[in-house]
Amino acid sequence: MKLAQMFKDFEEKLIAQGEEAESLSFVYRSLKNLSFTDFVFALQQEVTEEEKEFVEEVYKKLAVHIPAQYIIGYAEFFGMQLKVDERVLIPRPETEELVELILAENPETNLSVLDIGTGSGAIALALAKNRPDWSVTAADISQDALDLASENAKKQNLQIFLKKSDCFTEISEKYDIIVSNPPYISREDASEVGLNVLYSEPHLALFADEDGLAIYRRIAEKAKDYLKDGGKIYLEIGYKQGQSVPALFKENFPEKRVRTLKDQFGQDRMVVIDDGEN
Repeated sequence: MKLAQMFKDFEEKLIAQGEEAESLSFVYRSLKNLSFTDFVFALQQEVTEEEKEFVEEVYKKLAVHIPAQYIIGYAEFFGMQLKVDERVLIPRPETEELVELILAENPETNLSVLDIGTGSGAIALALAKNRPDWSVTAADISQDALDLASENAKKQNLQIFLKKSDCFTEISEKYDIIVSNPPYISREDASEVGLNVLYSEPHLALFADEDGLAIYRRIAEKAKDYLKDGGKIYLEIGYKQGQSVPALFKENFPEKRVRTLKDQFGQDRMVVIDDGEN
């Protein structure tokens, strides 16, 4: 049997399990460190027993809804290869858009940033890499997440300050920018979440009470005490929250402009609270 036929058989099984067929070739190429051209060539080769066992092991993990990035051990984010495992959410492309927005709207030097719910450190590290003169603090309620963020910072040779904090509970300074991609999925919407996300990624970082608004409410009610004059807040939101999240911040920041911005797919994805100069 050629590798192409074996891939086809396993991919059909993955689809039946509710998983994406492409995950198998993605993991295979990543673990084997193959270029796309090398992979296409390999597909035409006869399968050895060793190769069959290798592909079967990858399939078994994908079939029980372990995300591809957990299997290969990393995720690509903003030009960085970040370690990820079951301690943290896998960074999403939509979050890269949030980082791009922050960088585009804040060309200033020496700004201070607080990233609430940093997880793998993706946002904090992307900002620190692209604005080396900024002071970036990454906070998370999970010590496991902070340990992983610390590993990623060392691997990227970047300095960020790590803080174990439930939102603002252990924060004492004021910042030019507060950014957060908090847990925002309503428990009622769990059925909309992919099986590999639902079964493998940490629920603490996925779901929030109050129809997904609980953490946004805490940030809205307390952020004023931790924001410098003229400071800004950048948030990632769920696609259903384009009105509910801005309403929380308009109530608590009546003097500021509150914007809702869409992602590349046309979904409400970011909320920005600022003084309106952009």
